[in-house]
Amino acid sequence: MKEIPIIYENNEILIVNKRAGLAVQGGECVKNPLDSLLSEQLGAKVYPVHRLDKETSGLLVVAKTSVAARLWTGLIASGQVKKEYQALCFGLVQGLNPASALGKTGRLTQRVQVAGAGKMAETFYQVAEIFPVAEIASVGQILPPGADFGKNPLFSLLNLTLGTGRTHQIRIHLAQAGCPILADDKHGNFKVNKLVKKAVGIKTLQLAATRLTIPLEGRATTFQISLPPHMAEALAVLSNGTLSR
Repeated sequence: MKEIPIIYENNEILIVNKRAGLAVQGGECVKNPLDSLLSEQLGAKVYPVHRLDKETSGLLVVAKTSVAARLWTGLIASGQVKKEYQALCFGLVQGLNPASALGKTGRLTQRVQVAGAGKMAETFYQVAEIFPVAEIASVGQILPPGADFGKNPLFSLLNLTLGTGRTHQIRIHLAQAGCPILADDKHGNFKVNKLVKKAVGIKTLQLAATRLTIPLEGRATTFQISLPPHMAEALAVLSNGTLSR
């Protein structure tokens, strides 16, 4: 089994880079979750203090003791840990003009369902890049005109920061805002995902936690990783206008 990359370690925590497709903790029908694999890798029990969806890759804080787990769970709940993501989407946040959207920032505050109840959630976004479908060779011939996102469909890369930490919050917010994450078949557009998979070869959820800022030794310390290979490859395809066959 491939080892889980450790980005940082001290006497309380580890920061690891979780790969897409790996569940953080065990449960029904879950085999080889991250906490079990990492415990085996280190030879000691570990305690995840927050979560990433199974299909989301990126930075995750894991405590080395139950005492540290309580401490860091509290730090996260108090907002002292800043989690930042990148997502490759189909479409653009509703209300933005594609001609002037690059660099625009905004805030999404729709409610999401948590344990059967609607709870307010907050996600901040910045438009990092835009890729008009018309500029990508052959994609426009495979995707239906508009594809539910207007007359000029496009892809967008967004930088995202969590204001709250609800389950599937980013995925739900972006779907509600008209720019679902590519390969998100639970909250996104299944029809578009199928077409994009055929045209561009995108099969894995295009969402990653790439920056994490935590309090260490009295100051905020930021850790950053590159996009995972499956997102870097998709971005390269869209940037170069070259299809993956």
